[in-house]
Amino acid sequence: MTDARISIRRAEERDYPFILRVNEENVEVLSPMDEARLRQFAAGAELLLVAEADGVPAAFLIALREGAAWYGSENYLWFSRHYQTFLYIDRVVIDGPCRGRGVGRRLYEAVFRRAGDAGVPFVTAEIDTIPYNEASLKFHAAMGFREVGMQRVRNQSVQVSLQEAPVGPA
Repeated sequence: MTDARISIRRAEERDYPFILRVNEENVEVLSPMDEARLRQFAAGAELLLVAEADGVPAAFLIALREGAAWYGSENYLWFSRHYQTFLYIDRVVIDGPCRGRGVGRRLYEAVFRRAGDAGVPFVTAEIDTIPYNEASLKFHAAMGFREVGMQRVRNQSVQVSLQEAPVGPA
């Protein structure tokens, strides 16, 4: 698969089985998500995107703006306390066979475009440092992210690096 065959679009209800499956397959590093929670994201998130590779779903991404009072993620709440305006990447999940092929980069480029169009100065995300997620740290660094904080989550069992990336003009 080459980068040229990857397309990004808003998720539709027909994508829900795919989204729920890949979320569940990666639940050890994500929050669990059932269909009711997915519908809440669909209604309240700034972005619920699907990346297709050759016309087949390959990944999804959820991003939220500030002010999502319904969302109680510890990491989202940290950014809410420290930033007035931001676009927070809650999760990005790439189906196993599609990893390492530019899908994540294309999804993040779509997030940065949306942030730029909306006049949002920062895209934010967190990356696990305990357990250590070297691939994600390298990816985020390559996308322009830098650490702005750190915290322990999930009953102190996980440490995350809280990161921001500045958004250039649209």
